[in-house]
Amino acid sequence: MSHVGVPRGTARKRRRLPALLTAGVLTLPVLAGCGSGGDEPAPVAAAPQDVARAARDRVADGGRVTWAVDALPGTLNAFQADADSATTRITGALLPTLFPLDAHGRPQLNPDYLESAKVTETEPRQVVVYRLNQQAVWSDGREIGAPDFVAQWRALSGKDSAYWTARNAGYERIEKIERGADDLEVKVTFAKPYADWRSLFSPLYPKQVTGSPDAFNEGARTTLKATAGPFRLREVDKKTESVTLTRDPRWWGARAKLDSLVFKAVAPQDRADALAEGAVDVADIDSTTAHRIAQAAREGAAGAPAQGGPGAPLGPAQALRSWAVAHGTDEDAAAAEQEVRDKRAEAAEAYADEQSGLRAYVVRKSLEPAYTQLALNGESGPLADDRVRRAVARALDRQELADTVLKPLGLPAQPLGSHLAVAGQPAYRDASEALGPQDTEKAQALLAAAGWTREGALDRNDGTKAGSEGEKQKKDAAEKKDAAEKKGSAGQEPADDGKPGEAVRDAVPAQDRQPGGAAGAYAPAGTAAPAGGADAARGPLGKNGKPLSLRFVLPSGPGSAGVRSVGEKIAAMLDTIGIRTVITKVSDDSYFRDHVASGDYDMALYSWPATAYPATDDRPIFAKPVPASDGSLLVEQNYTRVGSDHIDQLFDRAASELDEKAAQDLMRQADARIWAAAGSIPLFQRPQLVATGKSLVNVGAFGLATPHYQDIGYKAPRAAGPPAHRAGE
Repeated sequence: MSHVGVPRGTARKRRRLPALLTAGVLTLPVLAGCGSGGDEPAPVAAAPQDVARAARDRVADGGRVTWAVDALPGTLNAFQADADSATTRITGALLPTLFPLDAHGRPQLNPDYLESAKVTETEPRQVVVYRLNQQAVWSDGREIGAPDFVAQWRALSGKDSAYWTARNAGYERIEKIERGADDLEVKVTFAKPYADWRSLFSPLYPKQVTGSPDAFNEGARTTLKATAGPFRLREVDKKTESVTLTRDPRWWGARAKLDSLVFKAVAPQDRADALAEGAVDVADIDSTTAHRIAQAAREGAAGAPAQGGPGAPLGPAQALRSWAVAHGTDEDAAAAEQEVRDKRAEAAEAYADEQSGLRAYVVRKSLEPAYTQLALNGESGPLADDRVRRAVARALDRQELADTVLKPLGLPAQPLGSHLAVAGQPAYRDASEALGPQDTEKAQALLAAAGWTREGALDRNDGTKAGSEGEKQKKDAAEKKDAAEKKGSAGQEPADDGKPGEAVRDAVPAQDRQPGGAAGAYAPAGTAAPAGGADAARGPLGKNGKPLSLRFVLPSGPGSAGVRSVGEKIAAMLDTIGIRTVITKVSDDSYFRDHVASGDYDMALYSWPATAYPATDDRPIFAKPVPASDGSLLVEQNYTRVGSDHIDQLFDRAASELDEKAAQDLMRQADARIWAAAGSIPLFQRPQLVATGKSLVNVGAFGLATPHYQDIGYKAPRAAGPPAHRAGE
């Protein structure tokens, strides 16, 4: 089994966290000519931001906003291994970000902290000079200056293993940092050119945090000794699982509109209740909650009662029967039925109250700066052969998958064509032609070239699963084969009960399923199979008597139903080319840690965040794995275990290329190579659904942009002052 990570004491790359798809996300190769020469197509249009934009003079002063996060952050140090999305959200309101991202994901100089920042020399060394805003100070009154830059560089350079850092990319390239012409100037000299220099020093921590290993490792986990943003940290309350920020009186920029900003831990499955109760004002939500909010708005506009949900009215026949039993002569049956009717009425009343509460919110939607991929583990088994990986990729109808996820939400349903940029970013170009479009015949030809044929499956059909690491023993193979055949003859599919386990997908070939049927909804037992035809001759492929079988690991939790739905569609597509898929459902907690990261899978679904700095941030995701001294494989974050020296070289060249167009060209070449290797197949950009109070402005689905926390607030009413129910404490 592969080991993930790097040995202690070695320089770590910039670390990015993959994301598991949730129910909210899923509602309902010739390389020649892959360079950027000649005319290039325009980027695919992205969904715009949806943040209820308002000018600052239209935003009321005062009030409090409570923002739901997944969990109380384990640390406020964004450079530690257990930093998470809540850490990023909170520190964004407290600490300097020198180059926040605009609506197109482009880094833009932040005038609150910098007057200028530019490369002043390239030979013999790259030199960047930062000119600081003379008003920029920490909350303790000290000026932001070169000592803060120096302390952060030393902490993140990787030279001192006493600092427990999760990422240091770029900092290891710095040769020295010194004071410039005066105290407002910081001069950074690089030992090696670094194209992504704008990614450095964001967030910038005060030297009190980064100046010593003890302060860095432990001093910023639950508190910050100094901040420099529109808000300052007031309290981290573990009892209420909330972090409270208040307006910073020392802030020299545009004054924060809100008095306080509270980040409260609310599990995704509990957010509908929290919203209905008015416990939060802003929350990322799933599609089910989004549907309920939209339905509540329609009901409110029409003056109609709540529809659906628990306690929904019975049909005429059921209602008549219930009334008859409740008023019948059988006293026991009448009492039992009356109890059921009372509970139904209570449930309906509670649901109606929740719907009433949800009318105070609106759903903001855009495309999230993250994409979902199908990961193919190329370390061992059939997928170690690039022809099999390419066949899997060519069998996928990525447009159908994108339509399934995005169209019901009214978002652009376009398959993603890049591993290194998403729609809306200037660097985005579709490089998927390096692999080729969906083509069943080409996929079958690739499999045949790799030796997987229907004749090969007949040589010795013992049910052995190819592709799982360390093939299982065969003593029960015949029994498993018989069971699978019985399920197939009955037209049955193992139920998606959300419990860990395995389901053999070749039990019901795709050609035997009803066209247009929902995933998991097939003909009942005993239904006759379609008579003859071209599809009737189809069957699983094999080699030397071993069927071509891939283990598809999916999460089993109730919040992961959407993941499993997409997984089922993918499995059905692979059925059409003779690949048997064994779906293994595992707990959500162990899905990534014990399966994806450890390499215990053949196929898996997970997401990566987009970045403005692909040469830096994406390199560890696609780096070629290298053998360790103990015989294991060091994969960094390349959990597909598929890479090449050429791809690594393109990333390295791009990271050192100071000409932006030339760097983008190198990245596009790398992307084409990644497509051709077929270890990671981008499917679609994830939807972003955010519930916000109707009177809130400048907050919602930010898309690619960095939030401007000082501009968030309540729409200014005709009478001065914030809404009474959100007045400052």
